[in-house]
Amino acid sequence: MISVGDRVSRNIIEKGIPLDILIVDNKIMRKPIAPIKVEAEKILRVSNPAGTLTEKAWQVIKEAIEYRGRVKVLVEGEEDLLTLVAVLTAPDNSMVVYGQPREGIVVINVTERTKREIREIVDRMATA
Repeated sequence: MISVGDRVSRNIIEKGIPLDILIVDNKIMRKPIAPIKVEAEKILRVSNPAGTLTEKAWQVIKEAIEYRGRVKVLVEGEEDLLTLVAVLTAPDNSMVVYGQPREGIVVINVTERTKREIREIVDRMATA
């Protein structure tokens, strides 16, 4: 399971649900918060400005997914769009969970179909 966002990551950890990767920026609704306290075997850092998907972010998330153990990815900038990267780089049958402000959480079951749909979105972003 991969979580993207501080609130959803904190909630998953507090409920004791197994979590492999958390992608956070130490902000909720763009307001700074105290860092999430979680045992992570590896901490990766990456810069990803709001509204972008940097090449380095792709590399760091891929590294986190390939690692066998809990990884915390700390984002300088904004992590929201990294949900797309997580889906595209995660193995099939993974779950990517993110928060939808004022709505709740969204769970994406990673399949070839969801990867195709997300790839179309990313491709449209690249040509915009």
